[in-house]
Amino acid sequence: MQKPALVVMAAGMGSRYGGLKQIDPVGRHGEIIMDYSLYDALEAGFEKVVFIINRKIEQDFYDVIGRRAEKHLEVRYVFQQPDAMLPAGFSVPEGRVKPWGTAHALLCCKNDVNEPFAAINADDYYGKRAFSVLYDYLKNAKDGSKADFSMVGYLAKNTLTEHGSVARGVCEVDNNGELVDIVERLKIFKTPEGPAYTEDDGQTFVHFPEDNLVSMNFFGFTPSLFPALEARFPEFLTEALEKNPLKGEFLIPQEVGRLLQAGRASVRVLSSPDRWYGVTYREDKPEVMQALNDLTDAGAYPDKKLLD
Repeated sequence: MQKPALVVMAAGMGSRYGGLKQIDPVGRHGEIIMDYSLYDALEAGFEKVVFIINRKIEQDFYDVIGRRAEKHLEVRYVFQQPDAMLPAGFSVPEGRVKPWGTAHALLCCKNDVNEPFAAINADDYYGKRAFSVLYDYLKNAKDGSKADFSMVGYLAKNTLTEHGSVARGVCEVDNNGELVDIVERLKIFKTPEGPAYTEDDGQTFVHFPEDNLVSMNFFGFTPSLFPALEARFPEFLTEALEKNPLKGEFLIPQEVGRLLQAGRASVRVLSSPDRWYGVTYREDKPEVMQALNDLTDAGAYPDKKLLD
């Protein structure tokens, strides 16, 4: 059995938030959200972490989290830049600054991950139980005729913000806990009638149940993901360069959905009683700080700087 690894996607520059939220303190002792994720991952059994970062924040990232993480985990760094992993014949369009999205981020670490792995966003708090259930599943993940993937699902109502729209992978799950389909909705709002998404800049809204499971990019993958993404990337780039060359994104939920529909993967949806917290907008920060403070008071975390 290969011990699962943890992949942390931290290359986003926090455009909606207005700063480098990956390294913005939220804990009472100056912790960032990643401190809590790494602490929970260690307790679950993870021993290796791969950080996917932007070179622009390399030194700040190392000073804030990398140096302390190296005391407890095998640490590797991967750099996600717009020109990383581009297939032959493709180039970065003039004016493109952003990398190509979360699926591109994972593709960038294909040479550093040879074992089953969990993938998380750097700026999301997922909860202790979530890491434990996903680690336990990954320990026994074995690809057969289909790739053996997994994810932790969260209730939509527990992932929204009062301060603007969010992007979520809206999930359809069967009675056996298997993912049937996942559709990335880029603009979901919290409304008095429950969550609703728009695809026409707010002219119309589609409501869906508040207890519908959504993906928060907490997936479990086997290394078979990498050749699938590598094969699909040129097709994505061809479409993106025509339709949205400066902002088109190669996204994990969309690509997982494609593999599901093609019958090339199964995805076990794991449940967790933990609540998700995240700082999508700067206005979200006080709520997250209060929640983490309450968890510390309840004994979920030691009342000292984590990972020191």
